[in-house]
Amino acid sequence: MMKSIYILSICMVCLISSCSKLLDKEPDFVTTENYFKSEDELMNSLHGVYNRLIDTYGRMYSRGLFSYFVLSDEAYFKNISINNIRVMVMNAADLDIGRLWETLYEGINRSNLLLENVDRVDMDITRRNAIKGEALFMRGYYYYVLTDLFGEVPLKLSSTQSPNEAYPTQATLAVLYAQIVKDMEEAENLVYESGEVANERVSKTAVQAMLARVFLKMAGQPLNDQSRYQDALHYADKVIASGKHELNPDYKQIFINHSQDINDAKECLWEVGMFGNKIGNIDQAGMVGIENGIECPDERIGYSGGAMRITAKLYDLFGQKDTIRRDWSISPYRFVVASGTTSRRYHTAAQLYERNPGKWRREYEIGTKARSYNSTNFPMIRYSDVLLMKAEAANEVNGSPTVEAYEAVNQVRRRAFGTPSSMVNKDSDVPAGLDKIEFLQYIQDERLRELCFEGIRRHDLIRWGIYVPTMNTLGRDISTNAPAAHRYGGNAGLNATERNVLFPIPNTEITINKQIVQNPGW
Repeated sequence: MMKSIYILSICMVCLISSCSKLLDKEPDFVTTENYFKSEDELMNSLHGVYNRLIDTYGRMYSRGLFSYFVLSDEAYFKNISINNIRVMVMNAADLDIGRLWETLYEGINRSNLLLENVDRVDMDITRRNAIKGEALFMRGYYYYVLTDLFGEVPLKLSSTQSPNEAYPTQATLAVLYAQIVKDMEEAENLVYESGEVANERVSKTAVQAMLARVFLKMAGQPLNDQSRYQDALHYADKVIASGKHELNPDYKQIFINHSQDINDAKECLWEVGMFGNKIGNIDQAGMVGIENGIECPDERIGYSGGAMRITAKLYDLFGQKDTIRRDWSISPYRFVVASGTTSRRYHTAAQLYERNPGKWRREYEIGTKARSYNSTNFPMIRYSDVLLMKAEAANEVNGSPTVEAYEAVNQVRRRAFGTPSSMVNKDSDVPAGLDKIEFLQYIQDERLRELCFEGIRRHDLIRWGIYVPTMNTLGRDISTNAPAAHRYGGNAGLNATERNVLFPIPNTEITINKQIVQNPGW
């Protein structure tokens, strides 16, 4: 799904064969028998698979999966204190959760349909293999998100052909992750090399990086298969050894590139490609920098209501020296209008809870700006994440941090401080002599500093087994120590219980599929 291509969201198959009784004509619909006959049709189908990353309802990566679905200790939502998913008050009837479930299974069904038909087309084998590999990876990825959020879910490896098909049962976590790994490992040797396609399509190193993430999850909760740390290290090392990736020396430029439709495949291995701004007939826009942007009432600069506000915990975690990265990740200002003029108003030291995420700044967008949507890409996995995963896995495999583990983290931290990654910097570098537990704790904090607002923090806290206590501690701290006007920001943390480690399976699914058992607590 590249910005250079008119992005297509096609209905890949319509199996309804009844025709109108009002008109005496042949039904007009697409079936697998009269489709999948050319390379263009395969590519359109592949676009449809990627398309579910940006769903119409904003539950995927256009909005939900970097904001209200991934509540953590990095942010809270302005003026929302009760009766909302943004403070963890929801149930199995919640529309957002139901739409998220549906969208993920739509992506899986589209992947299955493409995989069933890809070999029918007579075309260049390398290009056909790449399409097949991407469809395999995307099926694995959609299942990875599903099981990460919902736990044990139905595993369906064939496309739906009839509404009368038997409903599938829930698969165990072991079976689900085995299939995820199988799909991704098969995809690894089919997809293009990094640099051969835009990074809005998955490449070999993107698959390898995501496998490292999957294996780290398998090593942590709930599977706790610690042998998988070795696999995570193996795949992180593959990405590093490829020589195809490096850190962008300017931290802020990563996110400016997203806003200006510039693909930086060295830092960003895979991005969700947004397109347009919902002006016209193309519905592939997102809300990156709007939902999680700097408060600004001026649409000429780039409107944002500033819905997400940062926590003092996140701000303080950067310390007094990591200010370059802090003051880009967390905006030091908001926009105000006075006497008809829009200007930046910088926050005071006491205004920690009034600050917004600052990574994606709409003032850098180019072209015509719409109020509520844009074409800013969202990063699915960056090279700094690979380096931090390598360090974490190496620490676990070896029982203590290795020289390579230290070096991997130091590369990330030196870049944050504006220093070349190979240059020793006493202010940025990880303290020497840390043991295994201390190094892990350092990694946990560094991942929050480096990757805040990129939709990964909740996932990390859960696999480390510390999500609920971390949220409860945050809630108590905010409700006690924040200025009175912002103490409601602790409600999500205070409301968090063990049931919030997983979402409820939607009532719409429970009602029709009697073989599904609801998650604990819901």
